[in-house]
Amino acid sequence: MPLTRQQSFTRRKPSIRATRQFVTRTLSEWGYVDRLEEIQLCVSEIATNALLHGVPPGRLFRVRIEAAEEEVRIEVRDSGTGRPTAQSPHTDSENGRGLLLVSELADTWGDIEHTVGKTVWFTVKATRAQGRAQ
Repeated sequence: MPLTRQQSFTRRKPSIRATRQFVTRTLSEWGYVDRLEEIQLCVSEIATNALLHGVPPGRLFRVRIEAAEEEVRIEVRDSGTGRPTAQSPHTDSENGRGLLLVSELADTWGDIEHTVGKTVWFTVKATRAQGRAQ
């Protein structure tokens, strides 16, 4: 049976750090630490995209973590319109590389459209440390 946990965050810049901390704390507790740095970077990128492009003022975004056997799945759901697209930013640009990073670091990623909003998700193959309690 998969392990799951979710938490909602406000549309504020400090929520990106809080998102990373939530994911790090949860996966460490569950024993999924072998690809934690990659997961932290990916969740930061898609949470930042939700905050900048997907969450209307006054609304929240939700982060959901699921771990089963040798795979971790992270989802970020927002209530905004539009779908994520990987960009090809100019070499001098400081923005626009988030989904390119996710596509390089995660094993798979995608998005799901909802009647209101969308979910952007990614998965990584990860091995659970022996002796961790569920």
